[in-house]
Parts: sequence; C-alpha cells; structure tokens
Amino acid sequence: MKYLHTMVRVSDLDASVKFYRDALGLEVLRAQEYPGGRFTLVYLAAPGDEDAQVELTYNWDPEELGGARNFGHLAYAVDDVYALCERLQSHGVTILRPPRDGRMAFVRSPDNISIELLQRGQPLPPAEPWVSMPNTGTW
Repeated sequence: MKYLHTMVRVSDLDASVKFYRDALGLEVLRAQEYPGGRFTLVYLAAPGDEDAQVELTYNWDPEELGGARNFGHLAYAVDDVYALCERLQSHGVTILRPPRDGRMAFVRSPDNISIELLQRGQPLPPAEPWVSMPNTGTW
C-alpha cells in the first residue's frame, strides 16, 4: 500500500491555487478538467516531495462546503516558519496561530481548510512580531 494524496473540495479554484501555490509555496504537478463530470482536479505537492500530494477538487456547479472543521488539517514541515508566515501575510493570509514558540503556526485556505506549519528540526528562537501576536479565530 502507498499513500497517494489528500482530496480537498474547493469553491473557488483560482483563489485556492493562488493560496496553495503562490502563498504556501506548493507546486502544481498536474491539472485536468472533466467536462462530462463537470469538475476540475489540480494536484499539488511541496517542492521535491511528490509523495505527499494535495488534490484540489473543484465542482463546476455551486455547492455548500460547510465549515470544514471536521476535516482536521494538512501539515507541512518548513525550513523557516517565520519566513513562510511573512510570505503568507504578504499574500493577504491571516496567521491564525502565530509561531510564537518558533515551531508551529496555523493558517486557513480560502475554503477554511486548516494548514499546520511545523518548523523542520529544532524550533527557531522566539522573535517579534510573532511572540506578541495573539491567536485569531480558530484553526
């Protein structure tokens, strides 16, 4: 048995690709439209790690996706949690749980999917503005 991917339904494909690719830094591996089924699939992965893919499923007909809290979260090990949080903020993403401990942060995708960012290796030394930044909402 081999892990293939996690599927996440999205309501706005362009906004979701911008979040996962441009803000979070994943790479689009492939995309395919299925006119007969009226949906589009986009597969993404962290650079150099195609074994852990995220499949964005966009159904062309409108649907209510709900709160997505029952999904849990996607988690990524990152080289510099502070730098990635700065990058996400520059793309308009709210840091819901800042990396005050230099180790862990949470953000949400445009469809409210929780994303956990974990510092690879040892935590970074505490630094501003993260140490003083409060939590926002839920993650």
